[in-house]
Amino acid sequence: MGLCPRAGSIPAPGIDFIMTADIDIKRIYQSIQKFSTLSVLVIGDLILDEYIYGDVERVSPEAPVQVVDIKHKSNTLGGAANVAYNLINLGVKVYVSGIIGDDNNGNILKNELKKQNINFEGVFIDPLRPTTKKTRIIASGQHILRLDYELRKPISLHTEKLIIQYIIDNSLKFDSVIISDYAKGVVTNNIISSLVDTLKGKPIFVDPKGKDFTKYKGATAITPNKKEAFTASGAVNLNKAANKFIKELGLQTVFITLGKDGIFLMEKNGKSAYIPAVTKEVYDVSGAGDTVISILCASVSSGLSYYESAFLANIAAGIVVGKLGTAAVSKDELINTLFFEKSLILHKILKISELIQTVGHLKSQGKKIVFTNGCFDIIHPGHIHFLKESKKLGDILIVAIDDDQSVKNAKGKERPILNQYERAQIISSLDCVDYVIISPIQELPEIIEKIKPNILTKGEDHKDKKIIGGNIVEKYGGDITFISFANSNSSSQIIDKIIGNKM
Repeated sequence: MGLCPRAGSIPAPGIDFIMTADIDIKRIYQSIQKFSTLSVLVIGDLILDEYIYGDVERVSPEAPVQVVDIKHKSNTLGGAANVAYNLINLGVKVYVSGIIGDDNNGNILKNELKKQNINFEGVFIDPLRPTTKKTRIIASGQHILRLDYELRKPISLHTEKLIIQYIIDNSLKFDSVIISDYAKGVVTNNIISSLVDTLKGKPIFVDPKGKDFTKYKGATAITPNKKEAFTASGAVNLNKAANKFIKELGLQTVFITLGKDGIFLMEKNGKSAYIPAVTKEVYDVSGAGDTVISILCASVSSGLSYYESAFLANIAAGIVVGKLGTAAVSKDELINTLFFEKSLILHKILKISELIQTVGHLKSQGKKIVFTNGCFDIIHPGHIHFLKESKKLGDILIVAIDDDQSVKNAKGKERPILNQYERAQIISSLDCVDYVIISPIQELPEIIEKIKPNILTKGEDHKDKKIIGGNIVEKYGGDITFISFANSNSSSQIIDKIIGNKM
């Protein structure tokens, strides 16, 4: 069962030898469960990713350039911070080390790390450098411009010493390390030497940059893409490039990512393998490399072989490129994909931060957004009718599932019958539903304010009640539409009937 590579798969050009292996899905499943016992240090270039969404309807009278009418902005973790975000989504305890500037962008980045429960005691402020920030402008569904705020020279000796001392003081906390090098100056030779010397025997994974990989000597593994591998090695053959890195850097293994073609790996013993990609549809490749190195590190640290780890990382990459914007993969998504090759249901269940980014992309493409919320404890025909009618009003239907505590507060301590994750999976399985989030009722106004749906739908029984977030929708010019439940019993009535029959 699962997505095992087939012996007949055609390798990417430049691969001389293919190793096939049987994948023990149960073993991989057990490894994923161990992720929550791991502590990983992520060290490297921290980046704040800003997305600005808007419409283009005119050309500037001042110059022959497009004018973007800004509609929406969002901030996400990028660079090494996105690696940390990927790990935290896998259940790993994460420590992050790097630098930020003494500026507002640095404060935003720290707040984002704090929101995700990522330990940032190893993040130091350098007042002489700006916080690295990449601003992407997306209009009418097209990525039209990127603005970079950064300084690419090596960090100061003072800041370098602070990071090295942090590594020494906290080394016993870390099971493994990821070095996320985006060539912004944080990953220095001295810092890498300190990691290798201090964390003797612990896995050190590197996402490398540049034409010279010699500074990564002593690491466990590197994960360049094909272009990076060929540039740094001077080879035009994957086997030769990987072999050169292993010999010159003293690595245990090399993973070379091949984009849509999958992953190639070579181990110190000379064995090599090609694992074809499993993605069905690509929406956005942003951050896919961060996902791959996160899975590789967590998998090896939990006991999987390099081949098994690459197999799992390839599955994770297939999931993440099917999402919009920089994204992460959860443990549930990995497990679902392992046992069901077409993992579409869990792709629909988003975190609130992911939803905000996704809606920004969709609006830039001119999509009409419909939003609704509810308990959806026992799904009945009335719910199905309501959701289908809601979807007819626009292009994208988003359903906010009330979390378990909200249901208890509204319905009593015996409710819900199904927990929030079970309810989310059931609603996600409906073709008319595009995305699902789980949210406390009190957070709905803030969510509505951030995504600004075109239409908010509620059941007709809410006509005379106060609609949560309704005043916000009306303020920005959205519509509130009431829909019939088609005379169906409510979930509460169905539950009462069941209890009555038992008695």
